[in-house]
Amino acid sequence: MIDLQLLRADPDRVRASQRARGEDEGLVDTLLGADERRRAVVSRADNLRAEANAASNAIRGASAEERPALVEKAKAVKEQVKAAEEEQAAAEQALREAHLALSNVVEDGAPAGGEEDYVVLEEVGTKPSFDFEPRDHLELGERLGAIDTERGAKVSGARFYYLTGVGALLQLGLLRMGLDQAVAAGFIPSIPPVLVRPDVMAGTGFLGQAAENVYHFAEEDLYLVGTSEAPLAGFHMDEVLDAASLPRRYVGWSSCFRREAGSYGKDVRGIVRVHQFDKVEMFSFCPPEQAHDEHQRLLGWEREMLDKCELPYRVIDVAAGDLGASAARKFDCEAWVPTQERYREMTSTSNCTDFQARRLGVRMKDDQGTRPLATLNGTLATTRWLVAILENHQQADGSVRVPAALVPYVGHEVLSPVS
Repeated sequence: MIDLQLLRADPDRVRASQRARGEDEGLVDTLLGADERRRAVVSRADNLRAEANAASNAIRGASAEERPALVEKAKAVKEQVKAAEEEQAAAEQALREAHLALSNVVEDGAPAGGEEDYVVLEEVGTKPSFDFEPRDHLELGERLGAIDTERGAKVSGARFYYLTGVGALLQLGLLRMGLDQAVAAGFIPSIPPVLVRPDVMAGTGFLGQAAENVYHFAEEDLYLVGTSEAPLAGFHMDEVLDAASLPRRYVGWSSCFRREAGSYGKDVRGIVRVHQFDKVEMFSFCPPEQAHDEHQRLLGWEREMLDKCELPYRVIDVAAGDLGASAARKFDCEAWVPTQERYREMTSTSNCTDFQARRLGVRMKDDQGTRPLATLNGTLATTRWLVAILENHQQADGSVRVPAALVPYVGHEVLSPVS
């Protein structure tokens, strides 16, 4: 949730952020009204409690003749206090609901607009040219004995798959390379839970606009995560961290689950858009004033991984309307997929400023006192990377060259078709 002091001091900035996102500006005025009402109700309740204390003190020093009238007055004030406290509770609940409804304030410089209004910041590498008809990742994966979507569908339904043989080795090698890179950079490795409580999922912002893609187990009231960002964000929930220990960086390896609601008919072939995949995710807790620079560092580590995989890619500045509720700024790295003749998202890194931390109660203590810190996240590798690796490094005979940096992890220089 956003800083209420920012809202009070500069509501026009928050309105401009809502416009850039294509979201309802009226939510700003709703929150302002709820904030003003709560403050008025709290002031009234405090005054009544002070009056009740004064009435109680007056009874103790009163004469026998004065006492009955003072007791009646104290009882009346006590009833007023009870009503005021009920009104305060209702006002605080209304404030929280209005607060949770408002997305993070977009960082200055982020493009306005929707999904198609991104800005390309840079293109890196050379797109491959083939002297043969390139095969798509699924045909390559089937020839290599690496991907089996038919049996995945037979066992679990559409958008499920098996990674077998060199496919399993390639994914494990890729994720381990990402994990090793992060650990070398000072990240603490983590294998987090993939089922989290509602307060954690809501705290990270995944029960708003993204709720339709989240799996929910109603009986246990637990959610399957679509990224380890959620459990990593919740790791320090309701804690105060010493500023001297920041930034605290974690890298999570987990399976992830998404319903892919609304994607009917899209990317039905292969493993581009699936219900289950594995991912290595970076997560950072840092002082808010360091968040912008930390965001650039996360992007740099993502680019390093793409370079190791020898993939042509571009970096885009995601438009405000495509950020998601928690992010103030987001950069995606998209790798070239030859048979689709387009770039596809491989990594995403978001600066969530203090938005998630306020929801989750994660704070830091420094010479300014105790205050919310900033959270950031970024992808280092996912199952989808296999799509780009197989297609960009394919050879005429259906084999696939393994990028040099990956060879020690996979155990093969070339993946060859199986009989």
